[in-house]
Amino acid sequence: MYTGNQLREMFLEFFEKKGHTIQPSASLIPKDDPTLLLTVAGMVPFKPYFMRQVEPPFPRATTSQKCVRTPDLEEVGKTARHHTFFEMLGNFSFGDYFKKEAVRWAWEYITVVLQIPEDKLWVTIYPEDEEARTFWIQEAGVDPDRIANDETNFWAAGPVGPCGPCSEIYVDLGDTRGCGKEECAIGCDCDRFLEIWNLVFMQYNRDESGKLTPLPKQNIDTGMGLERIASVMQKVDSNFDTDLFLPIINKTAEIAGIKYKDDSKNDVALKVVADHIRAVAFMLADGIRPSSEGRGYVLRRILRRAVRYGKLLGIEKPFLEQVFLVIQADYAHWYTELTENENFILNHLRLEEKNFQATLEQGIQILQEKVKELKKSGHKELSGEDAFHLYETYGFPVELTEEILLEEEIAVDMEAFNHASTEHRRLAKEQSRQMTAAVENTALLSKAKAIGRTEFIGYEKLEANSVIQGLFTAEGEIESAGEGEEVLCLLNTTPFYVESGGQVSDIGVIETDKSSAEVIELKKLPNGTISHRVVIKNGVLHKGDQVKTTVCSATRKAVAVNHSSTHLLHTALRRVLGEHVQQAGSLVTEDRLRFDFSHFSALTSEELLAVENEMNKLVLANLEIRAEEMDIKQAKDKGAIALFGEKYGYNVRVVEMGDYSLELCGGTHVSRTGEIGLIKIISEGGIGAGLRRIEAVAGMAGLTYFRDIETKLGEITLALKAQPQETVKKVHSLVAQVRDLEKEVQQLTAKLSKNEADSLLDRVQDVQGVKVLAAKVQAQDIDTLRQTADLLRDKLANGVIVLGAVAEGKVNFVAVVHPAGLSSLHAGKIIKEVAAITGGGGGGRPDMAQAGGKDPAKLGEALDKVPSIIRNMLGK
Repeated sequence: MYTGNQLREMFLEFFEKKGHTIQPSASLIPKDDPTLLLTVAGMVPFKPYFMRQVEPPFPRATTSQKCVRTPDLEEVGKTARHHTFFEMLGNFSFGDYFKKEAVRWAWEYITVVLQIPEDKLWVTIYPEDEEARTFWIQEAGVDPDRIANDETNFWAAGPVGPCGPCSEIYVDLGDTRGCGKEECAIGCDCDRFLEIWNLVFMQYNRDESGKLTPLPKQNIDTGMGLERIASVMQKVDSNFDTDLFLPIINKTAEIAGIKYKDDSKNDVALKVVADHIRAVAFMLADGIRPSSEGRGYVLRRILRRAVRYGKLLGIEKPFLEQVFLVIQADYAHWYTELTENENFILNHLRLEEKNFQATLEQGIQILQEKVKELKKSGHKELSGEDAFHLYETYGFPVELTEEILLEEEIAVDMEAFNHASTEHRRLAKEQSRQMTAAVENTALLSKAKAIGRTEFIGYEKLEANSVIQGLFTAEGEIESAGEGEEVLCLLNTTPFYVESGGQVSDIGVIETDKSSAEVIELKKLPNGTISHRVVIKNGVLHKGDQVKTTVCSATRKAVAVNHSSTHLLHTALRRVLGEHVQQAGSLVTEDRLRFDFSHFSALTSEELLAVENEMNKLVLANLEIRAEEMDIKQAKDKGAIALFGEKYGYNVRVVEMGDYSLELCGGTHVSRTGEIGLIKIISEGGIGAGLRRIEAVAGMAGLTYFRDIETKLGEITLALKAQPQETVKKVHSLVAQVRDLEKEVQQLTAKLSKNEADSLLDRVQDVQGVKVLAAKVQAQDIDTLRQTADLLRDKLANGVIVLGAVAEGKVNFVAVVHPAGLSSLHAGKIIKEVAAITGGGGGGRPDMAQAGGKDPAKLGEALDKVPSIIRNMLGK
């Protein structure tokens, strides 16, 4: 029996012997592809090669690609095959071999290497693909009776672009795995026939009209799920019973104090936990951070789902870390990022699990409130909408809701829940389909491909002589552009740095003897061509012109000062806070720098001061800054720090600052740290779970910052009529005076409120036997309004009080029902209706609630309607 690890290596070694280059798995974060949140298939990293946006560096490749898909999240654990994370084994040809070789090698691997009997195998083809049928029969020797037509066997990347027929290989797992129906065959919904390999033959280009035109270079893209082939080779009924999952499942069962396959309901939960934690581990290892949007939200949702199902198994304490260590032990020899980024992974697992526990507790409280309401009203069923709200907002699995309600003899409207869940998934998929990329002008991309990579010489010089190789507008290529026009310009060489690694693009000018244009934006196209967005200031630029390109030196220098400062900041943070600090992003402009990093608490004033001192000591040390290109292994051996989650090529640029800082970086820098002048941290704060952000100024921007403070301090000193050395003392004295006056005002306000409360009692009305007081009062804030309501409540033995006041152009309301539950009235419901009249809203407890309104002009009208609102509620 082959292990999952052996099957992965066997596949790659087989295709390496067939002339393929083994490539490591790309990140789960798709590179330069805004159409995808996550890497969902083995071909995703090679899309630029298939689209011929970039010339492939090798004609053939083979990979085991990490993938994450979530459209069928709810099916995970319930079926034998659904997963969030999976590994896709694949072999690819970029205009090299085609159907004949792909078919022959696939059959050879399946029948010779894996030794799966031919009488257990079936092949499907696209009905019109007779060429594939011929190759399956002649090259692979497949029995024609075991080849079936399938209308769905046609693959396309989208409505237009490369596409082609595909062939799928199925394994017949036998009668015992089938549905027992006489007509059971390929395509049946049962588990008997398992698709294990899909071979896509990319041979056409489809245009807007739907016309198919043969591609000049045909491609091969195949995909075999490692988990599926492992289940076949290990002769088990489910992917979850393979060695890729069993250690994870068994560890989870051990923590829960149960055994796998003792209880079918527990088994589903164990499978969900195993699948989800595996996905979470790999997503974190690739630098994805839990958040409330994008791929970070996908990660958080999967992680929380794992915790929820752990709770269903009876696991009350944090457990994700223990399970991760099992995954790390089984996978890290192949995916080293699981070890390299261990601290990052563990920190986020701990933090998310802790935070979600608090969210779950909040959900339990809300469910308990619902139970009270249902019992009070005599209902025995929780609405499906409420159950789904608990699921989607607080992470409550409906099974957990059912379990809690069972003890209260309350059911859940599962039909309505399923409807809400289905509608939610439909909307999510619709939104996913609507995610489209801003596709570049086709003519521009074609020209860029013909020109090739733009030579960048901006590290050495800020001026260069270049040739305009193309001018473009939204309509396509043009021959010339005149004054006032904005166009995209392609050059053969450029000194302009393109935004990358957080550093903004250069600005500058492109000139001839008779014309000039301002460079306002730069962009690197997929193949490395640099596009310059320019505005013609005078004269006319022509395609083919010899031009002088000049970078704005003042802006470049200011940006370089800030970029070098981020390197000093990164290392200073690691020295002061610890080696767990990793860069999570940055922004480097001419007037400031922003640095995001991993750390799990706010920096103290002492820590900030230590970081600032550390940086400025190095500025004064005037360290030499050197940049050198080398291969990635050499750079890592030297100890260079890489940006977490970033994938680098074979050759990298290393920036070294004395013996202090060593980082992989493609940005521009000053020559010595002394050129920075000074660095001043101006803010530090949290931007997400486990993420902090520091903003700072450096160089002339730092000097300007201190001068601004000096000017403001001078204005304060002048206003206080004090000597500079006495300013702080004078401010403290004024603050003390203000506090004393505020206390005096509060005391006077309380007396006025008491007097006003006494006079208001004369305005109490009787509404169907309930005393009701609705009045406008003077209150500078909501606290004063509540105090007045408390005074009235104490004087009014029982009844309803609704007070309103205008403060700072807005309306405040307070409602009191005393005693609580009086005539079944609810203060929160009363205040909600009253506030709505003034364009506001609010709510609260049955006995006390507060709200706000937007329209002070309608305060009187709102208070006048209080008796009728209460009358209606009493009537119900």
